[in-house]
Amino acid sequence: MTPEELSTAIAQILSNTVNAGELTLNGEEQLPTVKVERPKNREHGDWATNIALQLAKKVGKNPREVAQILAQPISDISGVASVDIAGPGFLNIVLEAGAAGELARTIVTAGEAFGHNDTLAGKTINLEYVSANPTGPIHLGGTRWAAVGDSLARILEAQGANVVREYYFNDHGNQINRFARSLLASARNEPAPEDGYGGNYISEIAQDILKTHPHALESEDPQEVFRAEGVELMFSQIKRSLKEFGVEFDVFFHENSLFESGKVDELLEKLKESSNLYFADGAWWLKSTDYGDDKDRVVIKSDGNAAYIAGDIAYFQDKIHRAQNPADIAIYMLGADHHGYTARLKAAAAALGDDPHRVEVMIGQLVNLVKDGKPVRMSKRAGTIVTLEDLVEAVGVDAARYTLTRYSVDSNIDIDLDLLTKQSNENPVFYVQYAHARTCAVARNAELAGVNTDLFDPQALDSELDAQLLGVLGEYANTVKEAALFREPHRVARYAETLAGTYHRWYGSSRVAPRGDEEITAVHSSRLLLNNATAQVLHNALYLLGVTAPERM
Repeated sequence: MTPEELSTAIAQILSNTVNAGELTLNGEEQLPTVKVERPKNREHGDWATNIALQLAKKVGKNPREVAQILAQPISDISGVASVDIAGPGFLNIVLEAGAAGELARTIVTAGEAFGHNDTLAGKTINLEYVSANPTGPIHLGGTRWAAVGDSLARILEAQGANVVREYYFNDHGNQINRFARSLLASARNEPAPEDGYGGNYISEIAQDILKTHPHALESEDPQEVFRAEGVELMFSQIKRSLKEFGVEFDVFFHENSLFESGKVDELLEKLKESSNLYFADGAWWLKSTDYGDDKDRVVIKSDGNAAYIAGDIAYFQDKIHRAQNPADIAIYMLGADHHGYTARLKAAAAALGDDPHRVEVMIGQLVNLVKDGKPVRMSKRAGTIVTLEDLVEAVGVDAARYTLTRYSVDSNIDIDLDLLTKQSNENPVFYVQYAHARTCAVARNAELAGVNTDLFDPQALDSELDAQLLGVLGEYANTVKEAALFREPHRVARYAETLAGTYHRWYGSSRVAPRGDEEITAVHSSRLLLNNATAQVLHNALYLLGVTAPERM
């Protein structure tokens, strides 16, 4: 029995008790969602629920009284051995050994689909991440978003969502002009402009342009040549780096297209009619303070030109009204210096007459590299920053992606390069990948010993370690569901580490292959299926993190 099946059965009991008049909801109250969790103390049962406490106020009864009404029908659920009422009204549920053990078969049967559901079916979620300016290689902040964004996309898809992975290509504005001037200066063997970009990559791109356009310096507008060609070359390098990192996008949206198409100008005229805009001091202002901003923002400057935020508003409008895959929810994954954007983008949605709740903004904090106990601050190629390529060269794609995803995005990360190159239990990604490799080795050895799953008997999984492993496996689907709900991929990584630790302990005390001439029994067969179920869940979790699940290490 999975926790989802148990929750569904309890939900049906709630409905039955209300229909039978045993419990009466007050006024317009609705039945709460049933959730079962693993008790911290295993002596309290296999699963526990606080549904009686949630329901008490809704039906005007004491929580323990509600629990007493629910306990008997819950204990009558097929596969439930007993139900105890604890504390103020918690219901602790013990499953029959066979019902608990059936989870192993459920997981293996479902395969890669285990942990998936249709919670977000019918929803199109536009997920914008990385969106680094095409003026240099992807730095560590962008690398973090590449790992987290791709993982979040996979998790949302596992919940049934149609996810559009989008990269906003910032090719409009002053930073592009600075980039072009920097390339031109390098091609002329001049120092970089005071506000320009440095690093070996600038000279590399400048030389590549001269190879394909040998007369670029003598052209009518050299800076324009270096701008157009340089942006294209830089963006090609960014795309290649991301692909090698296992990250690909459905849409590359060019900021400049909003201005060239006239969409920004059209939008500005429309916005003047909105109650969320007002005219003052010769300019048009967005009432972004109504949505938590520290001050209202200029949308149309006093000279009549669009302010930067006008492009953001036009971009949001495009996301939700485009012909193909219009977004029900637009998630923006932005850097640590974009805190004010949450209020601005919600105000932008309101100005367009849309629900501000359709806008979600995730702010990622800083990433630091540490080697030999000291910060790593310089890149050989990029000069003043550390890049995606630097991190991958140091630790590999799997270690980089796992480490960047295993932390909450609102926390800073210090990545210890020495730790991530160790093949030891101290290294989280090694610890989890090794658990998967170990499950594969156990399966191979079992096959050599003639053990298969034909004799599987869920009741044979009756040891304390069997129960612990089954309990952790049972938490996977809800972990993925909550990772999607709260937009927190790190929950999957931390779960994988818990599962790996539980499996390693189980492995140390649980025989799958018989010793010598020992007869093959249902215990061997059942533990092999439990081993294989663990392999499947580890594989599924690592996939959601964009990390490989090796069969040998």
